[in-house]
Amino acid sequence: MAVIEKKPVKIVETVLRDAHQSLIATRMSTEQMLPIIDKMDQVGYYAVECWGGATFDASLRFLKEDPWERLRKLKTGFKNTKLQMLFRGQNILGYNHYADDVVEYFVQKSVANGIDIIRIFDCLNDLRNLQTAVNAANKEKAHVQIALCYTLGDAYTMAYWKDIAKRIEDMGADSICIKDMAGLLIPYAAQELVSALKAATRLPIDLHTHYTSGVASMTYLKAIEAGCDIVDTAMSPFALGTSQPATEVMVETFRGTPYDTGLDQLKLAEIADYFRPMREEVLKSGLLDPKVLGVDIKALQYQVPGGMLSNLVSQLKEAGQSDKYQQVLEEIPRVRKEFGDPPLVTPSSQIVGTQAVMNILGGERYKIVPKESKKVMMGEFGQTVKPFDPEVQKKIIGNETPITCRPADLLPPQLPQFEKECAQWKQQDEDVLSYALFPKVAEEFFKYREAQQTKVDATIADTASKAYPV
Repeated sequence: MAVIEKKPVKIVETVLRDAHQSLIATRMSTEQMLPIIDKMDQVGYYAVECWGGATFDASLRFLKEDPWERLRKLKTGFKNTKLQMLFRGQNILGYNHYADDVVEYFVQKSVANGIDIIRIFDCLNDLRNLQTAVNAANKEKAHVQIALCYTLGDAYTMAYWKDIAKRIEDMGADSICIKDMAGLLIPYAAQELVSALKAATRLPIDLHTHYTSGVASMTYLKAIEAGCDIVDTAMSPFALGTSQPATEVMVETFRGTPYDTGLDQLKLAEIADYFRPMREEVLKSGLLDPKVLGVDIKALQYQVPGGMLSNLVSQLKEAGQSDKYQQVLEEIPRVRKEFGDPPLVTPSSQIVGTQAVMNILGGERYKIVPKESKKVMMGEFGQTVKPFDPEVQKKIIGNETPITCRPADLLPPQLPQFEKECAQWKQQDEDVLSYALFPKVAEEFFKYREAQQTKVDATIADTASKAYPV
């Protein structure tokens, strides 16, 4: 039997970002995170993913928290562990493209406030939409990880993946992530893909998947055997279902092998004990729906990420058309094909899913077209791997001429305008970026923050007047 060279696999812990984003709609608060940080910092994770993705929007909108303040507090607590964020390229953390000056400033402030590793992706795998963020992250000396959105389709051949990996290396990335947001990557396909990427590039490979289709742990096993360097896992109370494989399970799987992570199960058990009551609480309140904890093999059939499935269910429920669920599921692959076969990830998943719902509920395909569908067909999100269906494109945009350049090339600098609009609320430089991404939500948060500060000031004044009466 051949001796395998020792190659410990590295672990990125997702419990503070993707795990709760996937299972409880990103509702874990900073207050809930802080007490366990010291123990997490002692584990020896490669990194803790704790920011970006939907955390920014959810913090402002639902938790009434400043996401920048969260990042600063996390950085103070994690003294030995790298902090990682998810960044949507030219979309930053929003849903539209922003001008280069906003992207550059956001990267600068993310690193200044504590981010070490920036995972950057584009929903169409259009590398033009990543270059500004990559350059900005390199300038700030952050670790640049470019994520390839994994999907299936006849255009996504091994030659495609190898070519794009080589181009990523040439762009100035430090590592590559295979971002399997829908849990589509099955074990032997993972082995083949990782082997191909390892042959095409010298960059470390990180694999990120979701348990939605039930194969994720096996996928990690085969990927690591093929040379994958890093995997993303979640502490067991917030693992599985639409989240990631469990950290403790993967650590135990490789214990005593050449891939041994070296992580201590006793320390991990203490962390799991901390999060377990939180899981029980969200199950009891209904925030964690048991439905998202099961295996949904339809993910492989329809290539629909778990979060997108729950969105479809609620859209149809609101319209009183829950019985149309199966029809919508069957419509999604048709729309996706007509839209150039994009990977289904934010925001392309929402756009394709909503269009499929409109096609079924409208009684006629493309009778109702949301403005985002038009933007896709106009080339405003970038270039898809295959051409759009010409008939569908004509139906949606008529005789308008789509753009072929990098979409952000058409955007003038935006920061000065955002600075001006946000001036009355600004208490820190970062407020301008919160406003740039989510103007209405940020404004509501700024008003709330001001009211809280006034309340605190009044309480202090009242206490002082009682202590020192005039």
